[in-house]
Amino acid sequence: MKQWWRRWTYEVPLAIGDALWEVLVVQLAALLDRLTVRKVIAFIPVAIIVLAYYHRIPIPPELMLVGDFLAYIDIFSVLFLLGVLSRVTTILFVVRQAAARIVLLAGSLVARMQRMDVRHGRQRGASSRPRRKPDRSEDDRALGGVWDQAAIA
Repeated sequence: MKQWWRRWTYEVPLAIGDALWEVLVVQLAALLDRLTVRKVIAFIPVAIIVLAYYHRIPIPPELMLVGDFLAYIDIFSVLFLLGVLSRVTTILFVVRQAAARIVLLAGSLVARMQRMDVRHGRQRGASSRPRRKPDRSEDDRALGGVWDQAAIA
């Protein structure tokens, strides 16, 4: 008898309390963690339909339109996201093209600067290699400059 009394006055109420704590606190908190605004909005039309059928109250057409809109909000959000993504991909394409052109311009600018070779500036008419003048002997001077013209050409 004492065992029976202990079980029904002590153990059973503790087990019921533990079960209520699990359901009403732990599992409810887990449900609220997973709950999003989208899920709440998607549940509103279901609640409207359940209330309309179980309570046998007439629902005004405006409320039904709101329910339909909320049911189709997923479609609207997908179309909106596709529009945003298409704009983002267009912007990324333009940015990539601009970056490629900047790299190409910088490369051509570096090549031009190397071609100009600012450190060793020369005149345009100057030859690139200095020519060696032949030694003049006394015989060459005696002929009257015939060899001078050949050396210059």
